Amino acid sequence: MKALITWGGWPGHEPEVVADLFRRMLEAEGMEVTVTDSLDCFDDAEGLRALDLIVPVWTMSELSRERATNVSEAVARGTGIAGCHGGMCDAFRGNPLWQFITGGQWVAHPGGDGQRYTVRITRPDEALVRDIPDFEVETEQYYLHVDPANNVLATTQLPTVPWYHSPNGTVEMPVAWTRAWGLGRVYYNALGHKANVIAEGAPFEMLRRGLLWAAEGKALAAGRGVDQFQSPGSHW
Repeated sequence: MKALITWGGWPGHEPEVVADLFRRMLEAEGMEVTVTDSLDCFDDAEGLRALDLIVPVWTMSELSRERATNVSEAVARGTGIAGCHGGMCDAFRGNPLWQFITGGQWVAHPGGDGQRYTVRITRPDEALVRDIPDFEVETEQYYLHVDPANNVLATTQLPTVPWYHSPNGTVEMPVAWTRAWGLGRVYYNALGHKANVIAEGAPFEMLRRGLLWAAEGKALAAGRGVDQFQSPGSHW
């Protein structure tokens, strides 16, 4: 299997360190991994389609329409995409296609870093989270705008701290999910504000399984076409 890890953007999320963590994670599973600190890799439409997995590690950056389309077309044909925290779902705020592909967008982290909360596994029978019990973390707690079509694997309860959203009452906010984009598999996990949050334990194992699951979709897509998904007016 071939994976591409591309990192950059806001340095507060330690993108280089997180990218290296993902590299070691995937190489331990026998993958051939390319790591780059540039988005120029998204210019190569055919190269993206040849991959099994794309792992974005960018925060608060910009992505052109053409590059987003290249990623979209690759994933739609079976290339998996997976990642965490702001590196995937706060990567490109100005690009709605990216947000549609990934299934969510960060909008707030009430209370900032250092919030202690429980991550609750909501689908314990699924292989991606099987035998992983509910666990506590102390880190940012993401409030996300999410696609209702997502297959939610884990949630957290908000609000943990009072803020302007609190009068709306308690909500179960997705922490991890899977989804489909055409023939491709998408995996996201909201943990990972710092590399140490996902470097071990349940967060590490969830991500390891999620990245592998997304990559494995490429073989299942082989020989299938995307014409079934095309419809007039479907372009963004």
